[in-house]
Amino acid sequence: MAVAVHGLTKRYGATVALDDVTLHIPDGEVHALLGHNGAGKSTLIKCLGGGVHPSSGTIELDGREVSGLSPREAIGAGVAVIYQHLSVLENLTVAENLFIGQERTRAGLIRRREQRELTRESLARVGAHGIDPDMKVGALPIGQRQMVEIAKVLQRDARLLILDEPTAALSRAEAERLGELVRELAGRGIAILYVTHLLGEVLKLADAATVMRNGRSVWSARGEAITRDSLVAAISDGHGATHEPAAPPRYADTPVLAVRGLTGPGLGPIDLTVAPGEIVACYGLIGSGRTRFFGTLFGRLPRSGGTLSVDGVPRDASSPARALKGGIALVPSDRAKEGLFGSLSALDNTVVNSMRRLGRGGFRSLAAERSVFDRVASWLSLKPVSPELPAARFSGGNQQKILLGRWVNDAARTRVMLLDDPTQGVDVGARKDIYDAVKRLAAERGVGVLIATNEPEEVVDLAHRCLIFARGAVVDELVVSETSADGLLSAVHDTTPDTRIIDIPEGTIR
Repeated sequence: MAVAVHGLTKRYGATVALDDVTLHIPDGEVHALLGHNGAGKSTLIKCLGGGVHPSSGTIELDGREVSGLSPREAIGAGVAVIYQHLSVLENLTVAENLFIGQERTRAGLIRRREQRELTRESLARVGAHGIDPDMKVGALPIGQRQMVEIAKVLQRDARLLILDEPTAALSRAEAERLGELVRELAGRGIAILYVTHLLGEVLKLADAATVMRNGRSVWSARGEAITRDSLVAAISDGHGATHEPAAPPRYADTPVLAVRGLTGPGLGPIDLTVAPGEIVACYGLIGSGRTRFFGTLFGRLPRSGGTLSVDGVPRDASSPARALKGGIALVPSDRAKEGLFGSLSALDNTVVNSMRRLGRGGFRSLAAERSVFDRVASWLSLKPVSPELPAARFSGGNQQKILLGRWVNDAARTRVMLLDDPTQGVDVGARKDIYDAVKRLAAERGVGVLIATNEPEEVVDLAHRCLIFARGAVVDELVVSETSADGLLSAVHDTTPDTRIIDIPEGTIR
């Protein structure tokens, strides 16, 4: 199915998620889509899959305009999207998943034997011969679950297959098998949009590639024009530091954070020290272990070994409550689901962890809370400065400021700040405000800051030091002032061969 996107634009109020995007995928082509978080890749996928209606522009399938389809209509038109978080139902069998909503029946009864035989045929077409149609999907490893989902969409005559970071949680063998399948499917005339961060996958699998940045398609190439250097240059845009560098950290005998031999499922061992006022970037691709490291430090994921101390005092960070008590705070990557209380006011979100400290005689002190909020709002350039406005009513960038304000306010007593993708989905102006606030927090209060990111520009603009993560461990360390965004991109791919995909435990991410 030939796919053509012309001038596709999607606006959410004043925010432009897609801006005049153009894309063309002929029958039988593997087309790689790359770009940093917030570049617009997910919005483009949702427009193609019917989950989002574009504000303007057109989508054509085999020359027929289909802009504004519903998800069901997109499936009927031959579009199949397989997201990183699979949609298979774990409590149903493989056969039940393949035929859900399209059961084979006779006289009102499901013809299960026929469904099992057809399931075996569908699995064989994707090379998954060893999967039992009667097995519960939840009992399968992640690679086999992915094969089940691909078999399901192909059984429904998909002609455009969209794969979103398909190897992020696969073993090396599973990733290699998926790559073989992608080329096989392209050989059958199926158009494939392959979203990935891994340059090696692009060079190995793609016939064409497009790079997105700030909602726009900024670079496209085909065949031999796709090289490692051209991809790095397109993704980074020759970026240099655009903000004032962070003030030098206060190197001292006692680090603000010391980690020794930290291990957990798929993680470590990791040794790390952070000086007072130091900003350290944990940089790596999806699956590298950077977010698992943060989750383990904050007590959200189990720690199997190692010790940590804050300001020289050993701390038990075996749960988020104990981590917070020890001065460790986390701003998660998904602010809506994991951090912000959307129905509560901006003020309540800011002081929710400091109410007891600010209160008097067991009662809240609204005056003290308002004073804290006003200082945070000024420091972070929050807009609008409306303490009673529900947090969900603020823009994405200002929501992130509110969440950050929870830990940088005067009453929070944060000593170690963990920022996981702190500017994901944040516009350029809000990003600068957040960078400035983080630098000020480190310089004025001596807080140690760790940032998990896969954006080299963010490392260059914000950090003193960069730890390269791969396979759940630190594999390299760089001084940021001595490198560049291009150098970081090269380093992460040099130390994380794209032909090797990380084995990570079930249910863990990044």
